[in-house]
Amino acid sequence: MSMIYGWLVAGAFTLMVGLSMAEICSAFPTSGGLYYWSAKLCGEQWGSFASWITGWFNIVGQWAITTSIDFSLAQLIQVIILLSTGGKNGGGYQASKYEVLGIHGGVLLIHAILNNASVACLSFFGMFAASWNVIGVFVLMILIPTVATQRASAEFVFTNFNMENDVGIHNKFYIFVLGLLMGQYTLVGYDASANMTEETKDADMNGPKGIISAIGISIIVGWGYLLGITFAVTDIPYLLSEDNDAGGYAIAEVFYLVFKSRYGSGTGGIICLGIIAVAIFFCGMSSVTSNSRTTYAFSRDGAMPFSSVWNKVNKKEVPMNAVWLSVFISFCMALTSLGSMVAFQAMVSIATVGLYIAYALPILFRVTVARISFTSGPFNLGRCSILIGWISVIWVAFITVLFSLPVAYPASWNTFNYTPVAVGGLLLLVLSSWLLSARHWFNGPPLSNCEHYFLNYMFLLIYFSYIDQCN
Repeated sequence: MSMIYGWLVAGAFTLMVGLSMAEICSAFPTSGGLYYWSAKLCGEQWGSFASWITGWFNIVGQWAITTSIDFSLAQLIQVIILLSTGGKNGGGYQASKYEVLGIHGGVLLIHAILNNASVACLSFFGMFAASWNVIGVFVLMILIPTVATQRASAEFVFTNFNMENDVGIHNKFYIFVLGLLMGQYTLVGYDASANMTEETKDADMNGPKGIISAIGISIIVGWGYLLGITFAVTDIPYLLSEDNDAGGYAIAEVFYLVFKSRYGSGTGGIICLGIIAVAIFFCGMSSVTSNSRTTYAFSRDGAMPFSSVWNKVNKKEVPMNAVWLSVFISFCMALTSLGSMVAFQAMVSIATVGLYIAYALPILFRVTVARISFTSGPFNLGRCSILIGWISVIWVAFITVLFSLPVAYPASWNTFNYTPVAVGGLLLLVLSSWLLSARHWFNGPPLSNCEHYFLNYMFLLIYFSYIDQCN
């Protein structure tokens, strides 16, 4: 129930967030995206500070999401290798944590090389990836329950509430809301359309369309995928057991068992996992594209150390230095997995909470300090703008608290939820760097050309008026 209904709950509120972001994107179509919006919405007095906080939460959150995506792909490749060589119970090869990290590094390297392509090529990859995702999901949501020899009932799919766990949590509501993390983690990254607006035609309309369509398509197709897979689930404890052939990787075990039970071989399930692996690969590539543009824009405005290095573009107008920085930091984040998966999970927890804080800040500024002064673009929410904005802000505040709550009782060093520590540490670093240094030199995003012309025009009017009065 948490999967099936939680997805729709998270999707509905995420759409509210996306609509609010789309309206702001239409008014300020620029690669700076979120942090540029915050600067403009807060005005001259607070714009630099708002821009600084929003920008750093956005960039670090994007680095964390890239780490999370590509590391999950590395883990999936490791499971595919395990199942292809016989599975855990058949003497299959299980990669070490060092090998998984090496796969992760290799994936990041390929993503960096592909991001050296022209905007036209990246656009082609994006269209291909979108098609692969939609077609692949429809194939899986139909194929898996069709091939399965045993299927769950509709009653199980829509009404079963699994409370069997060894982490000491038995409250239904608490379990349900913790399950929202799956949907909320997945429905993230749609700000990529905003970050690519300077390379997009009719950005004040196509940017918002990209944000909304990304969320809408994901909600519909993702829910269909969850339904198809859940109808093939019959034994939850076994799927989660580390003693199964996939070593506890539940989705891989579902695919593997479905084909093995009907055909005596799990090869078909491994091929299905390959479909997911390709989808994750393109997702990671798009993530690198998005966060490299944000890094480039933030550096262009002088907000990052060695900004002059990261804001350079090559002959194809691609910020390759920013691309390499993004993949390097994402790899460094994954190094924590060698010491402790708890530390790694704390690091990537910024992916969801940190990014959504960055999403909510400009929306908060839109419904408060810029409530009257905001001038909407071609895409606007009309009278519903303020209401939807407040719903978005309250939802982000809710999930920020929710995803910081304990996930096991009693909590120990190995089960403690370190999300508030990671997010709080990031906030402390951002605030301290502002107070100690950045407030003296960071002035926020520079004015656009139109703003420069307007201010020059006003200056000339004032100047000639002054001369006239003197005469």
